[in-house]
Amino acid sequence: MSCLFDLDVGQKCQINDILIYDSLRRRLIDIGLTPKSVVECVEKSPLGDPKAFLIRGAVIALRKEICEKITVGAVI
Repeated sequence: MSCLFDLDVGQKCQINDILIYDSLRRRLIDIGLTPKSVVECVEKSPLGDPKAFLIRGAVIALRKEICEKITVGAVI
């Protein structure tokens, strides 16, 4: 199973599950990061962490430790 951080810039995927169970999970869902939503990696920092993702029209930067808890399906 792959995680959100495995996406390269320009790749899209569908979210399978969010394995975070605190207030951060609620915040991610509020910004549109829900199971079955499509996410695109649009940029990464020069050192590789964080990466920026296009989520339902908004660009959100997420650190590796958060991305590793978000499972994704096949790259679209």
